[in-house]
Amino acid sequence: MLTRVALILTALFLSACATVPMTSIEVDAEGKSFKAPAQKSRIYVFRDETMGSAVKVTATIDGKVIGQTAPKTYFAVDVPPGDHVVSCMAETNSSAQVTTEKNKVYYVWQEMKMGLWTAGCSMQKVSEVEGQRRILACKRAYSQY
Repeated sequence: MLTRVALILTALFLSACATVPMTSIEVDAEGKSFKAPAQKSRIYVFRDETMGSAVKVTATIDGKVIGQTAPKTYFAVDVPPGDHVVSCMAETNSSAQVTTEKNKVYYVWQEMKMGLWTAGCSMQKVSEVEGQRRILACKRAYSQY
């Protein structure tokens, strides 16, 4: 009986999905235009997989929190052209260096990793084609940035 209860609780925990504040449909649609505003750069940070679905992961740009990701979410952050560090904070932390130019768009994938106690993360730059394709399957999360 105790084994059955433990299996049920484990299944419930594994099927739980983290949720984060989301933007409106209109803001999500604007993000999927994949355009940077004049004189700025745009960095997309996305998490398009369900691995670690019960875990929210904090994302930052240049040390400033942009928000928390959940499965199938993304951020579109406008920054001045130049060097930027895009990071995630989980059981394992990771960063990607992104050098941006004005009026250009960049894509960083937040990959979820297995951790000892909870999920870890890894940040990886991806191509424009890959980033856009994968973001189209996501919804835009609200950002404090």
